[in-house]
Amino acid sequence: MADPSSYRPKPGQIPESPGVYKFRDEHGRVIYVGKAKSLRPRLSSYFQDLANLHPRTRTMVTTAASVEWTVVSTEVEALQLEYSWIKEFDPRFNVKYRDDKSYPSLAVTLGEEFPRVQVMRGPKKKGVRYFGPYGHAWAIRETVDLMLRVFPVRTCSAGVFKRSAQIGRPCLLGYIGKCSAPCVGRVTAEEHRELAEEFCDFMAGRTGTYLRRLEQRMREAAEEMEYEKAARLRDDIGALKRAMEKNAVVLADATDADLIAVAEDELEAAVQIFHVRGGRVRGQRGWVTDKVEAVDTAGLVEHALQQLYGEEKGDAVPKEVLVPALPDPVAPVAQWLGDRRGSRVDLRIPQRGDKKDLMATVARNAQQALALHKTKRASDLTTRSRALEEIAEALELDSAPLRIECFDISHLQGEDVVASMVVFEDGLARKSEYRRFQIKSFAGQDDVRSMHEVVSRRFRRYLQEKTDTGEWGPAPEGGAPGDEGAEGAGATAGPIDDSGRPKRFAYPPQLVVVDGGRPQVAAAKRALDELGIDDVAVCGLAKRLEEVWLPDDEDPVVLPRSSEGLYLLQRVRDEAHRFAITYQRSKRAKSMKAGPLDTVPGLGESRRQALLKHFGSLKRLRAATVEQICEVPGVGRKTAETVAAALATAAPAAPAVNTATGEIIEDEAASAASSSTRGTGT
Repeated sequence: MADPSSYRPKPGQIPESPGVYKFRDEHGRVIYVGKAKSLRPRLSSYFQDLANLHPRTRTMVTTAASVEWTVVSTEVEALQLEYSWIKEFDPRFNVKYRDDKSYPSLAVTLGEEFPRVQVMRGPKKKGVRYFGPYGHAWAIRETVDLMLRVFPVRTCSAGVFKRSAQIGRPCLLGYIGKCSAPCVGRVTAEEHRELAEEFCDFMAGRTGTYLRRLEQRMREAAEEMEYEKAARLRDDIGALKRAMEKNAVVLADATDADLIAVAEDELEAAVQIFHVRGGRVRGQRGWVTDKVEAVDTAGLVEHALQQLYGEEKGDAVPKEVLVPALPDPVAPVAQWLGDRRGSRVDLRIPQRGDKKDLMATVARNAQQALALHKTKRASDLTTRSRALEEIAEALELDSAPLRIECFDISHLQGEDVVASMVVFEDGLARKSEYRRFQIKSFAGQDDVRSMHEVVSRRFRRYLQEKTDTGEWGPAPEGGAPGDEGAEGAGATAGPIDDSGRPKRFAYPPQLVVVDGGRPQVAAAKRALDELGIDDVAVCGLAKRLEEVWLPDDEDPVVLPRSSEGLYLLQRVRDEAHRFAITYQRSKRAKSMKAGPLDTVPGLGESRRQALLKHFGSLKRLRAATVEQICEVPGVGRKTAETVAAALATAAPAAPAVNTATGEIIEDEAASAASSSTRGTGT
């Protein structure tokens, strides 16, 4: 725990301009980002008597080891920079709203030649127009099914579309009138795009004009005694009205607005958003967050606005945003929203009428969402805290192990030996910081030696990162074999550079857990001792009796079967085992599919495909001369000689057999099929 006075800037150093500031911990990782209209009074407020600070603010400033700031010209620039840094660094003490589920949206891929209507989840893509989000995917499909009768837009995948174009026959929807079948040329690309744009206009709320046009056409058909056409138009109108009825009218003036409500207590906050377009509720979603910083309702609203509209532009930002409390100051936020929309955005608190009543409904939804969330997680925080405390007590640690790393070894009879490292922070998995290793220093089966190598490589990299930042002296000489073989499963962990971007292995754990008993624990401890690391605890969890082994104890520590600490250690160990065996199986599957050409050094996927395409089969390639191989575009003589030598030493594949007839398939066909399979990456 750091003393804030140790890194407090001198009063004259802090400017009085608007700006954004970052607090970093002792490892250089950004832990909090904030903005201020005037940096000097805001930063000075963090360095007062600790007893006067909010508990969460006190925890933040004592965790931090340094503070820095960036001066900007306006408060709007500060708001934009704050959002960018929060997104980039993911600070642990900032409020971060996360969807409690991935809400589906109705999407129209207007960027394609033949736009497609489909259900989409996840981040928004360029060239796609979205409607929603909806609470359930089935609600989207019901709406689309009703509207395809009137707007027969393509809904099939690229593969189905291409296949129908090849065989000259549309899919079932084309035959029953729910697709205009552009795949077989029933409509042109321009006509199909016009249908897609009419579909989008209707979904955007411009329904009255289109319905009146259909009704006029229906009356004209009836007057001309085209009764079948009039009946079809009547059914189309009914389908569109049923689709509209699924979204109740809530605002009579056809308002386009987003309504945001917040329900909160001391620890958590829930946010609910209703998206109203054309006076109807077109979408709804909600977020729940832990209040890891001291923030009031206005601050929560500001963070919610950043989360909602930080990546949006144009009509995705509505003309009106209704909130329960206005950010302070409100002008920069309103200007920021207007800049993103391209026109003025009215940010206000509804005072009377239908909008105030609808806001009360949104607020009730937020209260219910918070109550449901607390019911589901009532014991979660308490349970995780108790588990960490039990582990600290059982292992006689100075404090609870907030970061735990677990290592496991996996192989198949000594082949394809790999290892995994999983990370749990505050009792929860941090999958972005998982790592996997290939054992390179020796061949064969030796779990103890493998564990020593992996732990050495992980912490040797940690010492190297510390050296790069200047926190420690020169790195240990030499290097564990295969240090370069650690592969990330996602984003890297731990910061080392001035920008605060995380780097691999730079953030140390408080506890290392190994999957195994006393020998594996001794190997891990020996690796740490050899590197001079004495502030990281080590233990092992043996599967047989689920006992916990410590490096210097003759007997294991036996935790009660009902212990939350044991349950957490089991989860960590099982997750490391799962991650390791998944990696090992993927390597084994890849090696089983490998052919003679896959082992030729310097021969990439493109040239392998070119060789097989030129000769037609592996058998013909094996029989070719070096001069004939050189005829393939992109293959020089040296590569041709290497290919010929590799194929000459490789044993020919066993003949393929038709399992239905027992007939031996010709080598050329089998080789071509095998090569084709490898070429497609299956």
